Amino acid sequence: MTDSIISALQATLPAEQVSVREDVLAAHALDQGPVTDHKMPIAVVWAQSVEDVQSVMKLAHTHSVPVVCRGAGTGVSGGAHATTGCLVLSLERMDRILEIHPEDEIARVEPGVVNADLNTAVAEYGLMYAPDPASYKISTIGGNVATNAGGLRCAKYGVTRESVLALDVVLADGTLIRTGRRSFKGVAGYDLTGLFVGSEGTLGVVVGATVRLRYLPADVQTIAAFFPEVTTAAAGVLAVGKARVQPAIMELLDGNTLVQLDAEQGSDLRQRGGALLLIQTDGFAAETEAKIVRQVLGDLGATVTAEVSEEAVRLVELRRHSRGAEMDDVFRVGEDVAVPRSQLVHYIAELERIAADHEVGLKVVAHAGDGNLHPTFWVTAGETEKIPLLNAALDESIEVGLALGGTITGEHGVGQYKVRWLPLEQREEVLELQRGIKALFDPKGLLNPGKALPERIEA
Repeated sequence: MTDSIISALQATLPAEQVSVREDVLAAHALDQGPVTDHKMPIAVVWAQSVEDVQSVMKLAHTHSVPVVCRGAGTGVSGGAHATTGCLVLSLERMDRILEIHPEDEIARVEPGVVNADLNTAVAEYGLMYAPDPASYKISTIGGNVATNAGGLRCAKYGVTRESVLALDVVLADGTLIRTGRRSFKGVAGYDLTGLFVGSEGTLGVVVGATVRLRYLPADVQTIAAFFPEVTTAAAGVLAVGKARVQPAIMELLDGNTLVQLDAEQGSDLRQRGGALLLIQTDGFAAETEAKIVRQVLGDLGATVTAEVSEEAVRLVELRRHSRGAEMDDVFRVGEDVAVPRSQLVHYIAELERIAADHEVGLKVVAHAGDGNLHPTFWVTAGETEKIPLLNAALDESIEVGLALGGTITGEHGVGQYKVRWLPLEQREEVLELQRGIKALFDPKGLLNPGKALPERIEA
């Protein structure tokens, strides 16, 4: 079976688009998520056109070979990990911006377009693509669509789904379909575009996207509010909301995160306070809103500064690096829990309790504006005896987040790593409906198997 599909691929595509070299297979076997089940693909295929993707999927369907799609490999939930006997289909070479229509405020792109490159291209027209995950300089639009990625600006502009108007998708048997529309509004038929966004490559291969653009703000004001400790900083989020200000960015970093950033980036954030609430207002009312924010947070006891442009850019970039350069491993586990904003203070307090109870380290960063937290538990490398405590702390943090009305993933996706927790959030009848959708789009179960949905539990 393996030899036959590889021969078919080599006969269909140019030689430089198919590889079975061991070093290439290894380089494309994993994304940046935790490794729970390390497999090697049987081949890596680079698509350069929609027709290439159709050819690959038709061959995979004929030979019943699984396909795992891949962009830049920046996912952190194992959504692009290779599975047993699979092809890895890389879309990174499909990197053309097909259209920018300033009057309609849309762009059409191939899936391999890098988020930052799209923003550079549309800035010439006074526009921006709003979703901005921390990996925006290297992550692709296709990957952002697959995971419904968020980012810093999602407090005001929403996650990827709010910016995707239409998709071109190749189905499991090679059929090309188009969903959605070019207009901002439209309610004809079921929302298949919304269904594919966040489906993690389990329903089809996204080969094109029509995305909504936003105006570049006329003004941006950055406020850094340093608090003595993190729970008071979290309370500042609700205080800003009560003042009826809608920041574009509202990010929370606790003391341990500031310590790590100082060590890695040469900053002095921890000297300025025990926790940082970093806020940006934008638009013509940016200065007025920033004035209100400074007053509100100052009244809570924060040391508030209005950062000038160079320092503001540095602070935002530091926030993008706040999860650390290292990947999760057995000594460090991070998560992506979102809770209602009203529970933000309570959840952070619970995280601190969990870390203390299990005698593990903790650092917390959050897209505080929408209640999406990235807590990281850690133990010192080499403390193998504490690994069970680390995993117990992580599991309890998920359970507590769900009990507070939250979700196991706000923006990273379920992938491979979080499948085990999905039944804690969604009842079996809901999971079974989703399995039915999966079977309709992918009857042979070839698209990214083992991801996003747990297998049916047989009685």
